[in-house]
Amino acid sequence: MSFLEDFQACLEPMPHILQRKYALLRNLDKSLQDIQRQNELHCLQEIEEFKEGVKSGNIGPGTSLNKFSEEAQDEQKHAIRIADEKVALAVQAYDLVDAHIQQLDEYLKKLEEQRREKDNAALAGSLALNLDGNGKPGKGGEGGRGGRKKTRLGASASMGASAAAANPPSMDLDLPVDPNEPTYCFCNQVSYGEMVACDNPDCKIEWFHYGCVGLKEQPKGKWFCSDCSGMQKRRKGK
Repeated sequence: MSFLEDFQACLEPMPHILQRKYALLRNLDKSLQDIQRQNELHCLQEIEEFKEGVKSGNIGPGTSLNKFSEEAQDEQKHAIRIADEKVALAVQAYDLVDAHIQQLDEYLKKLEEQRREKDNAALAGSLALNLDGNGKPGKGGEGGRGGRKKTRLGASASMGASAAAANPPSMDLDLPVDPNEPTYCFCNQVSYGEMVACDNPDCKIEWFHYGCVGLKEQPKGKWFCSDCSGMQKRRKGK
């Protein structure tokens, strides 16, 4: 039986158990109110009898009523016992609900851990396929620079080109990246999203993320990064 099935099995009788405890609480509360009213009347009667005794002279002026009758005191003790039973029932009901809440919290915690493990395993598998040569651009080893614009989908290609374009430069990726994987672009990050290669064969960086160079789609014709473009302008100006 799985944890969820076990939890459901334990949870099923709880409403009936709570209903019985609340019914007992209502009965005890009614009994307590009856005894309190009875004891209040009893005590008031004894006080009136004491006053009448003082007026009639049966009770001397120096005599004081220091305690009620045994019967009145027994009623008060009974009322205290009923109140204690009410508190005990309320604590039992609270503990029952709290135990199920803690059990559910533990289940949700385990479920979240399992989900994270599956996500990390799927991401690690995607990165492993990426490292086989189909998922990241190589430096200096890819032919076809002659004016043909090259784009790549990196480790987070599933995010889509629009998400990559919206990412600002120097963004920190919360991904388990291989420390030996090469980095690219001005942001010095690993391959992710769509990338474009500089058409300068001597470019030191070569590959750039769309978002880091302000691109939203594949450029037409030759494209040079800002460093190479500035270098070409300085050469022409000489």
